[in-house]
Amino acid sequence: MERRAFFGAGLAAAAAAAKTHVVTLSFDDGFKESFERTAAIHEEFGLRACLNVIALGHMPGFAPMPRGMPDPMTPFAKGDFAMWNRLRERGHEVMPHTYDHQNLAAIPIEQAKELIEKCIEYFQEHMEGFRPEQSVYSFAYNASTPEIEAFALRRFLGIRTRGESAMNPLPRGRRATRIGCRSFGPGNCDAFLDGELNRFLDGPGGWYVFNAHGLDEEGWGPMSAAYLRSLLRRLSRMANVAVLPAGEVLLRS
Repeated sequence: MERRAFFGAGLAAAAAAAKTHVVTLSFDDGFKESFERTAAIHEEFGLRACLNVIALGHMPGFAPMPRGMPDPMTPFAKGDFAMWNRLRERGHEVMPHTYDHQNLAAIPIEQAKELIEKCIEYFQEHMEGFRPEQSVYSFAYNASTPEIEAFALRRFLGIRTRGESAMNPLPRGRRATRIGCRSFGPGNCDAFLDGELNRFLDGPGGWYVFNAHGLDEEGWGPMSAAYLRSLLRRLSRMANVAVLPAGEVLLRS
């Protein structure tokens, strides 16, 4: 069976079951080594990774904006769109994480809108099959304002940003959706995420979204590869739980 058919069969089976709890592990920044490993670990359990990449992240000399700030991304190699298209072909979800990683809440609104449009144009040119109306835009630093969120929601199916909580209601009907999330850093996020998920799984249900980054030593608030594997093994065995990328949750609603 081809890999894409395998993923499709797995999703069809998941859709047929009653899933009261949906978990999205949303990985940012496009670290080359970590994203390849993240995808491979998801594949061990027949799952699709939720990967969010910076349009210009692979360019020589890339540094997040504003420049000069301490940044955990700079020392680590980023993937390019050849890699992102390969991962998408393998069935994983690869979505925009801004044009150049600027904090859009800290710049004039017209400049922020222009950067969103440039991000869309870049993805349309370099990502096979990319359509913003079927995609989720993840804000850098989970930083946004109501005005820039409203603009992005007119262009994308969903936006991911900071929330009062990582608990979101399960979407009903396909419409533009604001997705709240939690993250943890700068140190290892395993214990924090484990505690959060245990509380979520003990509750009545909904959609929990965690904003992760790299694995082991890469990036801000990294997750250990061993923990990711054990977590996906645990969640995949729970009859009432679905582990899905953010866009898939919205497209299935």
